[in-house]
Amino acid sequence: QVQLVESGGGLVQPGGSLQLSCEVSGLRLEDYSVGWFRQAPGKEREGVSCTSSNAVIFYEDSVKGRFSISRDNAKNTVYLQMSGLNAADTGLYYCAVKRGPVCTSTTMVPLLWYEGRGRGTQVTVTS
Repeated sequence: QVQLVESGGGLVQPGGSLQLSCEVSGLRLEDYSVGWFRQAPGKEREGVSCTSSNAVIFYEDSVKGRFSISRDNAKNTVYLQMSGLNAADTGLYYCAVKRGPVCTSTTMVPLLWYEGRGRGTQVTVTS
């Protein structure tokens, strides 16, 4: 059974940093792409970043230069390092997995295509 558990969210001031973790069990992470999504109240869900099984990485335009995604296949964990946070980054962040390469440098597939997701970790950016 595939399980994903996110952690690392919290309350942070504008300009601050957080590192989110997505720990995956029940599969071999190196065979999967992992996407990070976020949803804020009253806003549509959006894909933030993705690390593909073939090492391609995608970032949504608003987070380029501020967020960095990485993976440790040995630990079955994907990280999202976030810096320069602002109020627009507030939301529930969750990760999802899909077998195979599903990210390109310019796009990531919608959440509906993924095979499993976690419950999320809340990020709140406020002064």
